[in-house]
Amino acid sequence: VQISMQKVGICGSDVKYWTAGAIGDFIVKGPILLGHEASGIVTKLGPNVKNLKVGDRVAMDPHITCRSCEFCKSGRYNMCPDLFFLATPPDSGALARFHVHAADFVFKLPDNVSFEEGACVEPLSVGLNACRRVGVTMGNHVLITGAGPIGLCSLLVAKAYGAAAICITDIDAKRLEFAKSLGATHTYLIGKDDKPEELGHKIGQLMGGPPHQTIECSGAQFSVDLAVYATRHAGAVGIIGHGPPRVSFPIVTTVAKELDIKGCFRYVNTYVLSR
Repeated sequence: VQISMQKVGICGSDVKYWTAGAIGDFIVKGPILLGHEASGIVTKLGPNVKNLKVGDRVAMDPHITCRSCEFCKSGRYNMCPDLFFLATPPDSGALARFHVHAADFVFKLPDNVSFEEGACVEPLSVGLNACRRVGVTMGNHVLITGAGPIGLCSLLVAKAYGAAAICITDIDAKRLEFAKSLGATHTYLIGKDDKPEELGHKIGQLMGGPPHQTIECSGAQFSVDLAVYATRHAGAVGIIGHGPPRVSFPIVTTVAKELDIKGCFRYVNTYVLSR
C-alpha cells in the first residue's frame, strides 16, 4: 500500500545513525531515509490488498519479513534472517511525503487515536514486547532502569498489565517526575555514590519486596548490575538498552538467584494490541 505520511517520530537510533553513522553492526554505508515511528493515510492499494482501503488511517509495523523461515512460521518474525526494518542500514525509512509498505504490516488506527499517538505505537511496542518477555502480570513488582521514552513506555505497559508496584530509576530528576505522572509508584534518583548491590537491596525495601521483573532500558553497566542485584530469586531481567558492545554480569548472583536474563529485540505481534 502507498501511504501519505502524517507523523514520523525521531527515535534515538535515527539520531545515532545521523551523528555516528552506525549502531553496532548496523553501519550507514550510503544514503538512507530515517524514521520508523510512523503513521499516515492509505492513498493507493496493491491489486491483492483486502484488509485496507484508501483513506484508512494507519500505523506501520517497520518490519517486512520473508514469511517462510522457521521464525516467521513460529510467530517470531523479529528474528527473521531476511528482515527489512525501516531506517536500519541498509534499509531506508519513512521520513518522506509518501511511503510504500507491505499491507500485512500496516494496521488501521481506531478513530480515537491521533496520528501522533499512531506513530508512538512503535516505541510502545518495545515496552509491550519486554513486558511479555519477562512475564509481567497482575500484582507483580516491576523495576525499570532508565526513564527515557522506552522506559516510560515499559512503565505504561506494566501498569496496564496490573503491576502492583513499579519503580523506575534514572539520573535525571525531571524524567522521574514525569514518570510519577504516568503512574510510577516509586522512583529513585541515582547518585554518584550509589552502589548497585546496596541500591538493589534498598529498592526492594522501597517497593515492599524485591521486583519480580526488571526491565533494563538504559544500556548502562551500573543498571545491568542493579537489575541482577535487585530482582528477586527466580525472577526475570529483560535487556532492552543498547550500551557498549560488551557488558559484564554479576554471574554468581545471577546463577544463585536462578534469574532468567532475556534479550528484548524490538517487538513481535504487538501492533494490534499497542494501537
